[in-house]
Amino acid sequence: MSVDLQTVKRVARLARIAVSEEDVERMTGELNAILGFVEQLNEVDVSGVEPMTSVTPMEMKKRQDAVTDGNKAADIVANAPATDENFFLVPKVVE
Repeated sequence: MSVDLQTVKRVARLARIAVSEEDVERMTGELNAILGFVEQLNEVDVSGVEPMTSVTPMEMKKRQDAVTDGNKAADIVANAPATDENFFLVPKVVE
């Protein structure tokens, strides 16, 4: 796959990037080099290779999935100016 001048201009317009004419020519070469490298990566045989999240093998840290109420209601409303049974009280505003 190769990129031509029209494709670079279209991508720049879609990305809402202002690109001058001399930059369009330079970017055409750069994008073609990038796409050539990606095509080289497609030639690598990765069959049998497990997907990884890191280059070093490690076990993902997980916490126990337990439902709790947190027991933090009193701490949450502690600094509120007015509360009633762990609910915030706010003045009624009528306009």
